[in-house]
Amino acid sequence: MIKLVRTHSDNTDFVYLVKLLNDYLKIVDGADHEFYNQYNNIDALKHVIVAYMDNKPVGCGAFKKYTEKETEIKRMFTLPETRNQGVASKILKALEAWSKELGFEACLLETGKRQVEAVQFYKKNAYTVISNYGQYKGVTNSVCFKKSIT
Repeated sequence: MIKLVRTHSDNTDFVYLVKLLNDYLKIVDGADHEFYNQYNNIDALKHVIVAYMDNKPVGCGAFKKYTEKETEIKRMFTLPETRNQGVASKILKALEAWSKELGFEACLLETGKRQVEAVQFYKKNAYTVISNYGQYKGVTNSVCFKKSIT
């Protein structure tokens, strides 16, 4: 059974999972890691979900306000040994529902093209590829997505 907990960026389980995510991305992103990492500071995240299985933290995700109508999904991660068990989908749906509760109309996000599983995951969850936004404009390794939640 997967238990989801709403929290914030000070949560020690979230900090632990983000460290594992950063370690993974450092390998996958290679030379591009420092560029991406500068946009992944978790200090000010007020909307965080941590997933637990048997009281063990197994996945996380967060969002932050991007515009008056959009949130940006951040720091999605699931432990490798618990992938393909619905953890990430439950986290993403919970982040979308929380965004909607707060009056937002859409979620957007960026992931790297090298994260093939992530690209497939977001497409499977009804996210549509959009033009790269903000700091990702012109970044050839980035792919950006958006989903209406109204």
